[in-house]
Amino acid sequence: MAPPSYSDLGKQARDVFSKGYNFGLWKLDLKTKTSSGIEFNTAGHSNQESGKVFGSLETKYKVKDYGLTLTEKWNTDNSLYTEVAVQDQLLEGLKLSLEGNFAPQSGNKNGKFKVAYGHENVKADSDVNIDLKGPLINASAVLGYQGWLAGYQTAFDTQQSKLTTNNFALGYTTKDFVLHTAVNDGQEFSGSIFQRTSDKLDVGVQLSWASGTSNTKFAIGAKYQLDDDASVRAKVNNASQVGLGYQQKLRDGVTLTLSTLVDGKNFNAGGHKIGVGLELEA
Repeated sequence: MAPPSYSDLGKQARDVFSKGYNFGLWKLDLKTKTSSGIEFNTAGHSNQESGKVFGSLETKYKVKDYGLTLTEKWNTDNSLYTEVAVQDQLLEGLKLSLEGNFAPQSGNKNGKFKVAYGHENVKADSDVNIDLKGPLINASAVLGYQGWLAGYQTAFDTQQSKLTTNNFALGYTTKDFVLHTAVNDGQEFSGSIFQRTSDKLDVGVQLSWASGTSNTKFAIGAKYQLDDDASVRAKVNNASQVGLGYQQKLRDGVTLTLSTLVDGKNFNAGGHKIGVGLELEA
């Protein structure tokens, strides 16, 4: 099995802090699949403070015999997204994709060509935006050996002929434990730990620090599986913000998520946030 992509390093810990929380939103997600294999993902949310409503519709069609995947997405900001991807055809582990974005109202459009390759001990990704003035080239690679992971990510601006990103990461992973550390542009330092202490309990720790400041950000979170259909989540950071979440599978294909964010420093002042999410799948 190939190592994760650079962007997926430390994902297990990030999921502990992000999944199952919808602070300040009323959220609805619907996933369906036709008999011909076309997948439809419809999502929408309403911001409780501003009242702004955002929605999106995504369709995905796979031709397995040719390793081809066609994805189209539209959202209420009137932005159109299309991606054509081919997997494992020219070479095992190689994925080629071409994506484009178009905003009809403004006329803005852009495209990107992406290449990804995964092998037992390496995962490499690269993309180039389609810009005649000079493309921006992004590239990353992760090497893995006996649980150890080392990654590097860079970006080269051909217009200015200089590197704009210079990131390093180092980690160690097992079935129930993941350690991740990263340095971004020599100025931002971060780390995370994920531990599956039992079949029901996942625990995550995150910390970060930026050079030139004395502030260190720290957070700890956990997810506990009550039973096959229900789970609870909790997280707290050094700013005394406490997040709580409860997720319940009401029936097959119907999942309800409730969450709240409490400001511990200003508990009596109010301003706390709640979130409600409903996921439907058929």
